Amino acid sequence: MKKYAVITGASAGLGVEFAKRLSAKGYRLILVARRKECLQKLAGHLKTECKVIAADLTMESECTRVYDLIKDKEIEIFINNAGFGDCGKFTETSLDKEMDMIQLNIKAVHFFTKRILQNMQKRDSGYILNVASCAGLMPGGPYMATYYATKAYVTSFTRAVAEELRECGSQVYVGCLCPGPVNTEFNHVANVKFLMRGISAGYCVRYALNEMARRKVVIIPAFIMKLAMCFGKFLPGNIYVRLAAKQQKREERV
Repeated sequence: MKKYAVITGASAGLGVEFAKRLSAKGYRLILVARRKECLQKLAGHLKTECKVIAADLTMESECTRVYDLIKDKEIEIFINNAGFGDCGKFTETSLDKEMDMIQLNIKAVHFFTKRILQNMQKRDSGYILNVASCAGLMPGGPYMATYYATKAYVTSFTRAVAEELRECGSQVYVGCLCPGPVNTEFNHVANVKFLMRGISAGYCVRYALNEMARRKVVIIPAFIMKLAMCFGKFLPGNIYVRLAAKQQKREERV
């Protein structure tokens, strides 16, 4: 019988696509997000067994509750997908929203990576994929300062843990997905419009799972983003940050 795959932030966007792909591969799924109705609707369209857990992972107590519900399952794949952003001048954006962003994008990812990895190490197998962003590979992102900083944490953290596993000969995989803009509801929640054209969620997830199977630590879908990240390495930091500032602008709504 197939083992379990867990997906946080499974109610929309990349989370939905991960659920569809992993269900098609025969995995039993554990779907985690705030919106229970969306999770139940998704589960109803999937062919494999699905367990739905409604939880707000901006709360540490909820992270602990979710872990207690899944810790005894034989989890083969864990997708740390839950996260969001916000766009605007740092002095004008919501502090409460940013504090929730830090809790979800950093602390929840850290929490689940540590707990799930400890379990996977006992049987020396499993995959953890942390959904980061190309933003996390850049020195900073004006007008999305907090979001870029949270994703920088995820990419740095993931790379370090992956190297520790490599050095000890572990068969457990830990990697991070670093796409550029993706056409999901992320943009609406973040109040942002990107200059660069987005890729589809389906393509992003398909590419991510293929590269995860190849044990690639930092996964960057789309050739144009790989080229941009490579080019950025040769730019002075201050120039790179100024260019980043021009890639996004706040979406004004009426």
